Amino acid sequence: MSLPTARARRPRLLIVGCGDIGLRVLRLVLPRWRVLALTSSPERMALLRERGALPLAGNLDQPATLWRLGRLADAVLHLAPPPPHGSTDPRTRALLAALARGGRVQRLVYASTSGVYGDAGGARFDETRAVNPAPARAQRRVDAEAQLRLFGRRSGVCVSILRVPGIYGVDRAGGHPRERLLRGTPVLADADDVHTNHIQADDLARACVAALLRGRPGRVYHASDDTELKMAAYFDIAARLSGLPPPPRVSRADAAAQLGPMTMSFMSESRRLDNTRLKRELRLRLRYTTVEQGLGAPAGDVASAMR
Repeated sequence: MSLPTARARRPRLLIVGCGDIGLRVLRLVLPRWRVLALTSSPERMALLRERGALPLAGNLDQPATLWRLGRLADAVLHLAPPPPHGSTDPRTRALLAALARGGRVQRLVYASTSGVYGDAGGARFDETRAVNPAPARAQRRVDAEAQLRLFGRRSGVCVSILRVPGIYGVDRAGGHPRERLLRGTPVLADADDVHTNHIQADDLARACVAALLRGRPGRVYHASDDTELKMAAYFDIAARLSGLPPPPRVSRADAAAQLGPMTMSFMSESRRLDNTRLKRELRLRLRYTTVEQGLGAPAGDVASAMR
């Protein structure tokens, strides 16, 4: 699906889970596409309408509210997370059932997580690596990916999957490591540290659009920047750019005594994502190839990069 000319009918895009990244996508595709946004929050409808989307009331946990979705859009951007429990994703199942009834959708892009790989011991790899999810949150994503690929094969819909690492942005709520630095949260000493991967929020929005335009059927893409850093180095860069002291280093045993299980699970997986496919097949030219560029960009520069 290509961007339409001024005289052509505007294609319709349905964004499911139109939070921060969905709103960034909105800024990129309007007015060339007509955008519909599914929301379960009546309070959010006014914001979505103000940003240029047509809000649709519906709840992925209540499949009966989704009955009309399949007839409304040519493409779907699925950004909604799975439920916070279990090892499967019934939300994706409900969405796909609704889309199948309409038969209009031609393309679907799903934002998954790089956590589906589990711990790779710091290895650098591409999208051909087998998944090995450890925590239930990653198992739910693997289940969603499997559902989506099967849906694509059966329906003929072009389904593409973005595997997304840590998202950051100077203008993203909770997306700047400054907050963690101000709390004095420790990081692992080098001997115990792990490699992490990142993507600036605006670049992720641009990756979503590139996948909607050029994603291949059943294809997975690493939506990651070029940085190859250990976690402590990432926070050292953020501290320097913020004028704050670097975080304290502790052993893994000491970290386990101070931090919660969710944080420790992220500190137990080390990998380096190869993003060659993102840049070659989707032809995405990252605006922020490194976290130093992204964290150092003023909020005004980030906003202008979206235009």
